[in-house]
Amino acid sequence: MAEEEQACCVVSVSGPPDAPEPVAGPWSCSGVILSRGPGLVLCQGAVFAPFLRDGSAAWARPRALPPDVLRPGLRLLVLQPPALEAPAAPRDPADRLQQYEARLLALVPCGAFQRALARAFSTTEPWHFGGEEAGDERAALHWFAWLRVPGFDSPGGGWTARANASCLRKGEGLLACGSPFGALCPDLFLNTLSRGVVSNLSGEENALVLTDARCLPGTEGGGAFLPSPTGPRLVAVIAASFCWKGAEWVGLTLLCSLAAILRSSAAVLRDAGIAVPPVPGQVAAVQAGSGQDSLGWVVLVECGATWGSGVLLAPQLLLTCRHVVEAGARPRVTLAVGPGRAATVLKGRVVFATEESSPFDVAVVELEESVPGFVPPCLADTFLPGEEVSVVGFGALGRACGPSVTSGILSAVVAVAGCPVMLQTTCAVHGGSSGGPLISSRSGRLLGIVTSNTRDTSVGATYPHLNFCIPVSVLQPPVEHYHRTADPAVFAVLNRASEGVRAAWRLQRQPGPPSKL
Repeated sequence: MAEEEQACCVVSVSGPPDAPEPVAGPWSCSGVILSRGPGLVLCQGAVFAPFLRDGSAAWARPRALPPDVLRPGLRLLVLQPPALEAPAAPRDPADRLQQYEARLLALVPCGAFQRALARAFSTTEPWHFGGEEAGDERAALHWFAWLRVPGFDSPGGGWTARANASCLRKGEGLLACGSPFGALCPDLFLNTLSRGVVSNLSGEENALVLTDARCLPGTEGGGAFLPSPTGPRLVAVIAASFCWKGAEWVGLTLLCSLAAILRSSAAVLRDAGIAVPPVPGQVAAVQAGSGQDSLGWVVLVECGATWGSGVLLAPQLLLTCRHVVEAGARPRVTLAVGPGRAATVLKGRVVFATEESSPFDVAVVELEESVPGFVPPCLADTFLPGEEVSVVGFGALGRACGPSVTSGILSAVVAVAGCPVMLQTTCAVHGGSSGGPLISSRSGRLLGIVTSNTRDTSVGATYPHLNFCIPVSVLQPPVEHYHRTADPAVFAVLNRASEGVRAAWRLQRQPGPPSKL
């Protein structure tokens, strides 16, 4: 069994037998086993919402809640698979799950996470979490439950290996472990793994973490682990498996830093006689990718009320999408914060934008000032379906927290007459990502610029994991001509695409009815 699975479990809460439905439950979520000496489990606090004596008003309290805030007669169970001798042995659903009685020590609010939530997810915007329908689930997001599980006590047992979220960097790999649907079908779903990257960070010492590791309802309370040469280290706890902005599924998972939870819980654990070893400040992460700073290529482009992303190709030249700058106002370009570079706002002017009839949604912007110390991206000349890629842009939380990073694969390369004209990826792409760079995770080369995700107009659904990019090979020749001539007319070639290219970007085959995408 993987170390991540050994550290995770399912928490089930049931009311007394005479409790009315649906209050009786059982209600369940995932959890992480933080210690086996003594046995301690941490989970998301919202699982206790149906059993609060004062209802949801309890979540407004600023301090920890003792066990007597819950209705009497509750039964708490922690489910875990039996330990396997072989570390990599497969799980057999026929094995009986082990059940352990637990008791609640306290429900604890994480103040640093709550403040980061308020900063990153503005209440003036239609953010909600957990499901498609908005509710009061946000009130409990920053609450976590400490459980004492005597059955986990082990002589010489210690704390699960941990890491401090302050050491995390955008684009760094994470592994999430949780149980989809909680206790509904643990024989099949207990401690399921999902891989992703750190998409964005916010708050004191990165109290709030977003990852594109794909999680499902019921994984709340599960763990996010940072790979390291000495083994995985628990760095955060899943607070919400889904994020929605209006009707758009963002496709990212919301995490709370474990170190932030431990700081908020210090008094509760001290009163319970529990000594918490310090969380290591720095962990040597597993290195991956090319090491190039792709965050240094991406900028925020604002034009009137419209905004999106852009990719710098030279100290004073960037590409973005036509629909980002078509409002007609003069672009404001904000550089991403990076090592040795503070947030800087520069003025720009649009020197070329493709016609609305062009399949290539592109605009070229010249900056009034050069970006100091800028190192231009290396441009790709080949596109390999199936290769690992990432998208960097100001979608999702970009305007509040800087550019986000999402990972995936290059799922398709669409060619016309043997030349690539469209790239498709499985990276999560959101409103505001348009114009951002698509990057090869292996080589660090710029593959293209993002133009859109997919929207099914017949049902109004948006699919962030199916998106479209313009290959850099389409853009490189006119960009090189422009560098030599400073004549924006060289980009007019992008308006003269063949009918085959136009058909590909209309998302339809010719002949045929109009596409619904």
